[in-house]
Amino acid sequence: MVYLKIKRLIDIILSTLGLIILSPVFLVLIIAIKVDSPGPVLFKQKRVGIHKNHFHILKFRTMRIDTPSDMPTHLLENPDQWITKVGKFLRKTSLDELPQIINIFKGEMSIIGPRPALWNQCDLIDERDKYGANDVPVGLTGWAQINGRDELEIDVKAKLDGEYAEKIGLLMDVRCFFGTIFSVLRSDGVVEGGTGSKVETNNKTEKSKI
Repeated sequence: MVYLKIKRLIDIILSTLGLIILSPVFLVLIIAIKVDSPGPVLFKQKRVGIHKNHFHILKFRTMRIDTPSDMPTHLLENPDQWITKVGKFLRKTSLDELPQIINIFKGEMSIIGPRPALWNQCDLIDERDKYGANDVPVGLTGWAQINGRDELEIDVKAKLDGEYAEKIGLLMDVRCFFGTIFSVLRSDGVVEGGTGSKVETNNKTEKSKI
């Protein structure tokens, strides 16, 4: 697909500029994380990329070093007890995702695409297979993220990822990019310690938190 080559070129250019321009922000956040709690600055986790290939996603560490590994936050009992003070700010503002610019530069991710599933999230991976969503580059943000984020049930999230895979192109990526900016500013769809459910009605998504 020709657009995938264009998409990769855009990723290289924007990730390079991002690393240069945001280097002062990286420095401030690194210092804040080190001062706030013991442990490494970066958090690495095995995720599933395009064609279900595994890679290690990078994030700023937002949780204590004794937090149970390879478990989604919403499955932890009382997740707030594991999140650091700086971590709460990073997660609310999505700044913990910034190191994924490195993943994008390396070609493991794209700026826009389905969020990479954990290697053991078999239910999500299998659902995405139904819609061809495992065969497009995973991303820093995507169609599902601007339509619910953490509140989405697995089947709804996979269907939205499938819609992205079907409509992938410059216009779709632009919509996701600017939609993400507005979602982050409003902190839409961020749920710690639980997931919500979303049901689709007349092509719109209605929310109800559990």
